[in-house]
Amino acid sequence: MIATYYSVLFLLSVILLFVYVCMWHKHFDVTLTMIFTFISIACLGYVMYSHSETIGEAILANKIVYLGASFLQYFIMLSIMNMCEIKLSKWVKDGLFVCSLLLYGSVLTIGYTTMFYKSMSFEIKDGAPVLTREYGFMHTVFLAMIVIFFIISLVAIIYSFFKKKQVPRSIIYLLFLPYVFSILSYFVGRTLVKKIDIIPVAYILAEVIYLLISYRLCLYDIDDTVVDSLVQNGETGFIAFDLKQKYIGSNGTAKKILPVLGELYVDEKINNKKADDILGWLTAFTKNEYQHEFLYELHSEDEGDLIYIANVSYLFDGVKKRGYMVTLTDDTQNRKYIQLLDHYNEDLQNEVDEKTRHIVEMHDNLIMSLAAMVESRDNSTGGHIKRTSVGVRILIDEIQKSGDMKLSDEFCRNIIKAAPMHDLGKIAVDDAVLRKPGRFTPEEFEKMKHHSAEGARVIHEILLKTDDEAFRHIAENVAHYHHERWDGSGYPDGLRGEDIPIEARIMAIADVYDALVSKRVYKDSMSFEKADGIITEGMGSQFDPSLRPYYESARPRLEEYYNSIEH
Repeated sequence: MIATYYSVLFLLSVILLFVYVCMWHKHFDVTLTMIFTFISIACLGYVMYSHSETIGEAILANKIVYLGASFLQYFIMLSIMNMCEIKLSKWVKDGLFVCSLLLYGSVLTIGYTTMFYKSMSFEIKDGAPVLTREYGFMHTVFLAMIVIFFIISLVAIIYSFFKKKQVPRSIIYLLFLPYVFSILSYFVGRTLVKKIDIIPVAYILAEVIYLLISYRLCLYDIDDTVVDSLVQNGETGFIAFDLKQKYIGSNGTAKKILPVLGELYVDEKINNKKADDILGWLTAFTKNEYQHEFLYELHSEDEGDLIYIANVSYLFDGVKKRGYMVTLTDDTQNRKYIQLLDHYNEDLQNEVDEKTRHIVEMHDNLIMSLAAMVESRDNSTGGHIKRTSVGVRILIDEIQKSGDMKLSDEFCRNIIKAAPMHDLGKIAVDDAVLRKPGRFTPEEFEKMKHHSAEGARVIHEILLKTDDEAFRHIAENVAHYHHERWDGSGYPDGLRGEDIPIEARIMAIADVYDALVSKRVYKDSMSFEKADGIITEGMGSQFDPSLRPYYESARPRLEEYYNSIEH
């Protein structure tokens, strides 16, 4: 009966070991394999003990039982540490292994010394062997080691439960059970059950738990499951080379993508004649590790042009670099989608640009219309906004040609665009003053002066919601300060020198020049020579003297323009 009990447990341990071998994965921790192996060895020892007929056979059976028991606790502890992602230093692991080895060495002295068993007697009682033992001091050390292993493992499990968020809760719960079974069976079971040892039952239960753990571990190892999934779906090609660029191997998908791989011998060094693309990828990668992604285009008669992303990285064995890994991923659909999206975005951008241009044109026309409407109220300045706009454009052209004054293209475009708005403030001037056919009285001139500040306010309100902040700022400055003078005697704020914005200083020259050479209701047009004399004389008092060379170079074009129109 007892022999049958142990034989059944041994058979179960072998079956469970076979199940583990069938579900074994290359990335399983070696400690799991050792646990299943030593449990079967220990169960075999119990079977041998149940069939022993002499004291020598009983001692040999006990040595086999202790072979499992001595090393089983060590490997269970290591597996718990690994699953809980707790790293033990090498000297700690080696030290504990040496302790287990020394303990088993003392077991091997049974029958020769009194270290482990002081004395023994053997008899067959009711058809079953009975080995009566008096334990020596090494047996006490053996029990102490079991307790130490148990405490270390228990602390690791509890620590992981509270501190290790990345350790699966289900694994932590399962890890706790085998130790509970073992401890209860060893220290409690022997007290309750005298004729048979229930430790093998605890071993079998532990094996069942570790099978569940092994099954779950495959899911939690994301790196391995992802790689396995990529290999199984057949869409990703893998090619491996050693550090000397010798071909190690590839999967079927890679050979389908790159048929030349089928012509390479394993350990053959690739060259320009064979796998030229791959050689180029590896060379580029070794020279610059940041360049690891390459496009590979393949023409297939069945599927047309295919595009693959070749990703080159190091091939690692643990933490050691052993070679290079090339992965080939079909990116055809993604590339086609990007190409389609690019065309769509280009068409959309063109449409947006066209709509934006149309809106800008409407906006500019609205401003011009507003400026023309204001000008129509002033009998003395017909065509003034158009002529001054041309004058500003000519001055800006000369400034840009010289390259001496660093004005951005955006700034130049904005001042030309803002020029027609410089007199918008006249919309707030009373008709009696604005439309007066003669010269202003001092009181009327004071009222007229308000148009510059009022123009800045109107422009600020009109362009308040515009996205073009730079244009709004320039337009306000042109309207506000184009009557300021270099010597500080202008209006409305009496700014002096470079305190006057450059856009207003340029506008002032064009504005005064037009006023001099154009006919007004209260005066005739002035000759170009006389007007030029006034402008030149005003450099340094009314106008910015640094603008003089640009005005002088612009003068022929200004005269040509005014000659072409009636002024």
